[in-house]
Amino acid sequence: MMNTITPKWLATIRQEAQQVFTESGFPNTRQENWRYTNVSRIIQKNFPLAQSTQTVSSELINPSKLPDCYHFVLVDGFYQAELSTLPTAIQIGSIKEALSHHSTLLENKINRTLSSLHGFLAFNTAYFTDGLFLCLPEKTVLDKPIQILFLTTQEAINATRHFVLLEKNTQATLIESFINLTHQSYLSTSVSEIFLAENAQLQLYKTQQESHQAYHFGGHYVHQSAQSKLTHHNFALGSLLARHEIISDLECSAECELNGLYLGMQRQHLDNFTRIHHKHPNGISREFYKGILNDNARGVFQGRIVVAENAQKIDSQMTNRNLLLSNHAEIDTKPQLEIYADDVKCSHGVTVGQLDEKSIFYLKSRGIDEQSAKHILTYAFANEMVERVGFEPLKTRLETQLLSILPLNDALER
Repeated sequence: MMNTITPKWLATIRQEAQQVFTESGFPNTRQENWRYTNVSRIIQKNFPLAQSTQTVSSELINPSKLPDCYHFVLVDGFYQAELSTLPTAIQIGSIKEALSHHSTLLENKINRTLSSLHGFLAFNTAYFTDGLFLCLPEKTVLDKPIQILFLTTQEAINATRHFVLLEKNTQATLIESFINLTHQSYLSTSVSEIFLAENAQLQLYKTQQESHQAYHFGGHYVHQSAQSKLTHHNFALGSLLARHEIISDLECSAECELNGLYLGMQRQHLDNFTRIHHKHPNGISREFYKGILNDNARGVFQGRIVVAENAQKIDSQMTNRNLLLSNHAEIDTKPQLEIYADDVKCSHGVTVGQLDEKSIFYLKSRGIDEQSAKHILTYAFANEMVERVGFEPLKTRLETQLLSILPLNDALER
């Protein structure tokens, strides 16, 4: 726990959140937004809170660092300055330090993007240890992305809270990389509150590759001012059980684009929950998620678009496509449109299916065996989401990771 943070306002927020968590605990399947995801296994684990006792060498984590990036490194939920390289001339650092230097700003902002505190949010608020603080001044364009590396070494709970404020006419790219250095079981919780001022633009990437024995909860909660733009890419490849939430409230003429790929094998359970709330007119949103599920894996997609009564001229599209590679794999998909305005253009679509037999037959007729043909088609299905990545070093890394799961090279050699 973080005992050095003592502002009275934070102590009050923590105490209130701790009370909420004590009364409600982690979410359960009786709650509508959690009906497809049972987290009782986490409760049974009874993990302790992670402690700031581990040291990690730069040689161990350097392979995980993307080139041409700044790096903000967290080990077991604690910021590691000696392993990090940050830009100068902007307000950036650990939230633990920012609570001393930017206390008033944080007091006015923390928890403001959270409409309610379900169990994971309450827990994170009560016990977060550290995280990224970023405040980008007006008309600033960050020269290269900031990669936030989340490294876990302990069989424990780590809780991080991140604060991102982009002032008017700014641009930035953030990459969240969740990486496991062991094969232990643990719980990782990460909550980001993001404020985009007028005409601010944020590219946000998340790659979740936790241990297949681990549990993960992550959330991005965003307020978008007029004419701001959020582009979010979410890649869920790891964890035994993982849930990610994206909730964004849009003001006039704001834009929101959400892209995602979840790839589950064995007994993985990957849950994606999104809500885009158009509160004012002329907004644009696009949401495109793909899922690939094999063996006994289970996927969940719950996407909700809300258009307020006075939010006319909204253009919104949501698509969820799923590929089941096993008769035992399962997908629960629940797209929702909640529209209170009458001059809008909104649509959603869902597909759930298996590999096309005609395409498999075509590849077999070209001398490719059936298993390799399936790998090729599955890779092509997934790679469409990777192709949307605009940062080349990350795109290359993701392509390599996909090939390690779907051995396309072996298929082509045959």
